[in-house]
Amino acid sequence: MAAARPRVWVSQPLFDDIVDQLAAHCDVDAAAQVVQYDAAAIAAALRDADGALVTLNERIGATELAAAPRLRAIANVGVGYNNLDIAALDAAGVVATNTPDVLTETTADLGFALLMAAARRIGESERWLREGHWRQWSFSTMLGADVHGSTLGILGMGRIGQAIARRGHHGFGMKVLYHNRSRLPEAVEREVGARYVDFDALLAQADHLLLVLPYSPASHHIIGAAALAKMKPGATLVNIARGGLVDELALADALANGRLAAAGLDVYEGEPDVRPELLALRNVVLTPHIGSASQATRRAMVQLAVDNLAAALGFGPQAGRPSNPVTAKQTTAITTTGAIAGAGKAATGKRPGTSA
Repeated sequence: MAAARPRVWVSQPLFDDIVDQLAAHCDVDAAAQVVQYDAAAIAAALRDADGALVTLNERIGATELAAAPRLRAIANVGVGYNNLDIAALDAAGVVATNTPDVLTETTADLGFALLMAAARRIGESERWLREGHWRQWSFSTMLGADVHGSTLGILGMGRIGQAIARRGHHGFGMKVLYHNRSRLPEAVEREVGARYVDFDALLAQADHLLLVLPYSPASHHIIGAAALAKMKPGATLVNIARGGLVDELALADALANGRLAAAGLDVYEGEPDVRPELLALRNVVLTPHIGSASQATRRAMVQLAVDNLAAALGFGPQAGRPSNPVTAKQTTAITTTGAIAGAGKAATGKRPGTSA
């Protein structure tokens, strides 16, 4: 008797031609329009699912997993995965994956674009022009800061940080400083043109500080009032990582009182809500979390997520071995029927301690 086809939930409209690849192996329940889910709606969607393809907007933890005994794999469309409770997924024996690498260069492009837009007052200048003020021009109108030859500080030096360092050093002749949890090998430092410094030195010396470190409880508000006070007067701050890294009220105050010249933000602590204190400022460039938003890159992200999910469910050339696991259980065991027994689950698909 043939094994039942796995059921997959796709939380948001993605690229139909890519998502449809799952239909060769699975029954797919895909959202037809953008949906803002609460915890109960996510739990209901996962209840009969064997796998899920989700975005950063869907938060999944113990509550959402409790009534999903069949769930074996979640493919997150994004390199960050703080929307997933990894400890809860590990406890439930659910494999989770992300989509690194494919978005590195596109996200670095956006980070550098925000740096230049903030430093050169591009957003403020456009608004000033559209409001009809050009006839009030003087020789000191919209004077900004140079990017070329200045000091670029990078907090966090993974793939994206290194890509930004290359742009700054090789393209703009910038002096590049960085601080990271661990220092890069000397050969990598030479290739990207960056020098390691401690955190306080980074704050004090950077003309333009760019945040690309992962968010965790330990890094919550790492850029707060104390850190902002240590930054070079008139510096620029850019955040393309996660909103929770920055105390946004302290940042708004530093921008309003001239302590910092400008900021560029693609991420926010309460997104999609943005603090009114930031919205009211002209010296901050705001974009709606579009770091990876190019057609080619978003397609590559969805393709990688689909490949990861298929592999985690036991299909495709990497069956049982998804490329980008973020949970402790990195592979799954394929049974003779083609079904998968996830970590911590019996081959029946039951979760330990449950009767489901």
